[in-house]
Amino acid sequence: MTSPDHAPGLPGPGGPDGDPAAALEVRGPGALATEQPAGAALAASAQDPAAPAPVPAGGGGQDGAGGGEEPPLSHPKRRPLRTTLIVLVAIAVAAAAGLAATGTLGGKDDDKPQASKGPSATAKVQRTSLTDTQTVDGKLSYGDASTVLAQSSGGGAKPGAGGGSGIVTWVPKAGDTIKRGGDVYRGNQQKTPLLYGNIPFYRTMKSGTSGSDVKILEQNLKALGYDGFVADSTYNDDTAAAVKEWQGDLNREETGTVKPGDAVVAPGARKVSEVKAEVGAALSGTVLSWTATERVITVDLDAQYEDLVKNGTKAQVKLPDGTSVEATVTEVGSPSNAADAGSGDSGSGDSGSGDSDSDKASTLPVELKVKEQKGLGNYQAASVDVTLKSESRKGVLAVPVSALVAKDGGGYALEVVKSSAPNGVEYVPVKLGMFADSMVEVSGAGISEGTVVGVPK
Repeated sequence: MTSPDHAPGLPGPGGPDGDPAAALEVRGPGALATEQPAGAALAASAQDPAAPAPVPAGGGGQDGAGGGEEPPLSHPKRRPLRTTLIVLVAIAVAAAAGLAATGTLGGKDDDKPQASKGPSATAKVQRTSLTDTQTVDGKLSYGDASTVLAQSSGGGAKPGAGGGSGIVTWVPKAGDTIKRGGDVYRGNQQKTPLLYGNIPFYRTMKSGTSGSDVKILEQNLKALGYDGFVADSTYNDDTAAAVKEWQGDLNREETGTVKPGDAVVAPGARKVSEVKAEVGAALSGTVLSWTATERVITVDLDAQYEDLVKNGTKAQVKLPDGTSVEATVTEVGSPSNAADAGSGDSGSGDSGSGDSDSDKASTLPVELKVKEQKGLGNYQAASVDVTLKSESRKGVLAVPVSALVAKDGGGYALEVVKSSAPNGVEYVPVKLGMFADSMVEVSGAGISEGTVVGVPK
């Protein structure tokens, strides 16, 4: 028997090999099925989709057990009708099976899925303290480098040492650390030392001179071990005597007076970053550049966060390896607008662009120092994350942010677990407060410490 064609995507009426008789007809060896009227066969199939489909006598074909040739059909037009009925019955059976599989047809009450009671996961409302923070980009380095210019041989050279600007006879190496009293460079073999202070020597100091620069000189002489005078901002004969001793150690003429070029003054020890002068060259221009010896954190802070920083503000600094150290704000500069720097380029670019310099936020420079330098590891320069504390709330009720459920029409609610409520939960409106560390402050009627709420699993 030849299987009828069917539409793509729909199941065929036949069995595994596409033979409709194999799926819809059952016959014993050597037996022929009894033909039924078309109407009776359709009715029977509709009542019992599993019943065998009607097959006309002689359906055994050439290989049937009945033997002989297939008898001619008495009603030639009934074969298409029978084929159509077989297809309809097969489609009906397949459709019914699909509906049953999806539960569309229903079943006994006991077979219906039951509504789940309560959320799949829960959390408790807790009383805690929340701290709002702001994390910004920072840079770890030794700070900005400054240059050292060649000084004139202010104290005068010893006889035979040469005069004028002199010749470079020694310079340090990049990476060297220079401390108080150490040589910054040598010209004509005269040492130019480093002294600590915040005011450079700008005038000649001698007996009778007084002022803050005198005090800086006297404090440094005391720190270097010279004595016999009082560091009181007044340059007297006792100070001059100590200066002569100091000048002798520097291989300078012992004049008892100090001129601007006799020392280089800096806030503290310095780390040489680059050497410009060469031994044997004329002592002039830039000799070297240097930085502080301690690493610092610098931040170009968006001006909107200016209220988060002041001298003494604590911050957490996260290093590239994931470790963190505490830093303290030591300097806050003045805000500068990025648009000011780019105002000269206003004629270039697309005038309709929203990314022009004038749209950029103003920033202010912030410097932070790390007391525990060992905590910075071996990093010489690196990008870091700086977390600033902006606000703290103590003793508030809070839940995970994921516990919030948006309400129709606006606002939020919590899925509160209640055994007496339908489906085991009740949606309780809440008012939100501070957000911090994936938690949110909540308040509302029926919300208290220990209240169990639903959260995503």
